[in-house]
Amino acid sequence: MLGAPIKISSSPSCCSSSENRKAIMLSPVCLDKSRSFQFLFSGSKLRCSKTLDTKQLSSAKFKVSRGSKFRVFCDSKTQELQIRRCSPLLEKASLPSNGAPLSDEWKAVPDIWRSSAEKYGDRVALVDPYHDPPSTLTYNQLEQEILDFTEGLRVIGVKPEEKYALFADNSCRWLVADQGIMATGAINVVRGSRSAVEELLHIYNHSESVGLVIDNPEFFNRLAGKFCSNARMRFIVLLWGEKSRLANNETLGVPVFSYKEIVKLGREYRAALIDSLDARKGYRYEVIGSDDIATLVYTSGTTGNPKGVMLSHKNLLHQIENLGVLGPAKAGDRFLSMLPTWHTYERACEYFIFTRGIEQVYTTVRTLKDDLRNYKPDYMISVPLVYETLYSGIQKQISSSPNAIKLIVFSFIRISLAYTELKRIYEGLCLTRNPEEPSHIVSMFDYLWSKTIATILWPLHVLATKFVYKKISSAIGLQKTAKSGGGSLPTHIEKFYEAIGLEVQNGYGLTETSPCIAGRRPYYNVLGSVGHPIPLTEFKVVDSETGEILPLGSKGIIKVRGPPVMKGYYKNPLATRQALDEDGWLNTGDIGWIAPHHSVGRSRRCGGVIVFEGRAKDTIVLSSGENIEPLEIEEAALRSPLIQQIVVIGQDQRRLGAIIVPNKDEALLAAKEASIVDADAVDLSKDKITSMLYEELRKWTSECSFQIGPILVVDEPFTIESGLLTPTMKIRRDRVVAQYKEEIANLYK
Repeated sequence: MLGAPIKISSSPSCCSSSENRKAIMLSPVCLDKSRSFQFLFSGSKLRCSKTLDTKQLSSAKFKVSRGSKFRVFCDSKTQELQIRRCSPLLEKASLPSNGAPLSDEWKAVPDIWRSSAEKYGDRVALVDPYHDPPSTLTYNQLEQEILDFTEGLRVIGVKPEEKYALFADNSCRWLVADQGIMATGAINVVRGSRSAVEELLHIYNHSESVGLVIDNPEFFNRLAGKFCSNARMRFIVLLWGEKSRLANNETLGVPVFSYKEIVKLGREYRAALIDSLDARKGYRYEVIGSDDIATLVYTSGTTGNPKGVMLSHKNLLHQIENLGVLGPAKAGDRFLSMLPTWHTYERACEYFIFTRGIEQVYTTVRTLKDDLRNYKPDYMISVPLVYETLYSGIQKQISSSPNAIKLIVFSFIRISLAYTELKRIYEGLCLTRNPEEPSHIVSMFDYLWSKTIATILWPLHVLATKFVYKKISSAIGLQKTAKSGGGSLPTHIEKFYEAIGLEVQNGYGLTETSPCIAGRRPYYNVLGSVGHPIPLTEFKVVDSETGEILPLGSKGIIKVRGPPVMKGYYKNPLATRQALDEDGWLNTGDIGWIAPHHSVGRSRRCGGVIVFEGRAKDTIVLSSGENIEPLEIEEAALRSPLIQQIVVIGQDQRRLGAIIVPNKDEALLAAKEASIVDADAVDLSKDKITSMLYEELRKWTSECSFQIGPILVVDEPFTIESGLLTPTMKIRRDRVVAQYKEEIANLYK
């Protein structure tokens, strides 16, 4: 199809009167590429000249009738060169080099698969035992699967920079689809199956997605009623299951492809491209840039509507290249994956471990305990709730043991807790906000005292490790390190795991920061902190009202700057300006402080660690990792005449709770009407008020997404004078929680 331009002289209508038509067909395929051909008809009045570039011709016919009079028929179809945007290293073999060697540097996230296939080729990359069919792929096979899926997407019309929704849960095919969409230069919009249909529809339409890649037919059938009538879909791809299980008449003519069909299409077209030089020349090649958007991840906004976080390839590559500082990872280690893959924490960590030759095994909440024992993973990433559940299971098992064994085990644990506490003192890993260093004399006494007592306790700790903790660790199954994120792990659980020798490292980040911006190192595992910033990331703490930078140890709003910070919120410039300033600092909306530097004493190795103390914004994150906006629940509860003020709580807890100031007059009146108290009663006991408030909450918040569990009833209203209300009569949540800190702790016990 390639040749030199063909110049045709003709009239604007490309015709004149004609008799005796005898056609001569010239095919541009046969043309000499070094020459130009002109068809000149001097005996006519044709003056219009038109030049066609044969690189743009898919088929052209030139008909010339012989005779005294003649006529030219031009029947041509023009096809533009198609743009083929590629991940430069992944598809290095397909890209024209133009004589210059292509770089081996990662420019886009999918580039990692070429490097990993070269280094770890036949090592097992992933095991997915719970889908049908079960899957095991080596690094070589995984790279080829991604390449085939990528090409298959191009065949069905996926184009660079367009958005495609990827609504699915954790699986090997999610990973292939995620990387396949990225490798075409398109942008994936991710979410899981547990989200509400209305929320998924909002995400799909707000993101301007034009195609849907979905987990299975059952999930699609749940969405079909609203999606097929309210969303524009160019195609649907099923990752798992058969197309025959789709609800009848729901796709309304939208093409549906199975995962296997996409892979087959891609494999066949890749083979055709390799065999045909002409086919390869039908494209204009471009490479994906590091600043190009890779994905949109929607997160809860203060208005309740999700906001689309734009993450670039550079954002995610920063994670891949720097997460190694948080712990050693070597080829052949095993990683257990259980968090939703679309969650940025799990997603970034998975990308990272695949660059280190680690074997990933997919699990579920239901099969987690069995998989921990059966696969004995070296690493696991999860939310605090999982570690709380494991802790509760261990405590329950110990408590159900015979009294003698129970006494011995709990005694050993108390000894080990004391030993590890002393060890932290002489190793200089105790947190403090005090910027003043202790004197050398005090530091020396501290060191000698803690070291001496720890040395005395050490043999008992070793004995406990040998006869008790090894059995506990074996029952858990985790071999090396547990990573916790999405909320803070309760201190008593952290200390327990430290005492039995299981290393749990906490990290910190947001969807807007790709997400990890700080994490504990194995050699600086400072309990109570979220660790040091990861490389190239800057932190500062500012006053919430003035914006002034606060000194180390002072509590304020955490701000962060660096390569992992998002490009902004999609189609939401106002929210972007509120979150990001002109100098690139992101307001995290979180409260915390940075530990001061000490050269001596029990805090000498803690300098610079970040301490997260809660959210300045209203969002509550449960230990399950679920984000909850409390305003909806509070507004519903305040419809009750018995509730005067309410603050929903639950940060890092299993469930929501509430601090309530009751309207005592209304409560007494209601109690009398319900015959709970005598008609002449002048007061209500706290137990009766609490019971009535529970009933009110059930009545007024029943339609909310989350329900309130334990409640704390307080007598004193929140006022401006007490500092618990702002001048504009808004409740200062952080101050209320701080004032009732001990009561809240007892509430959740």
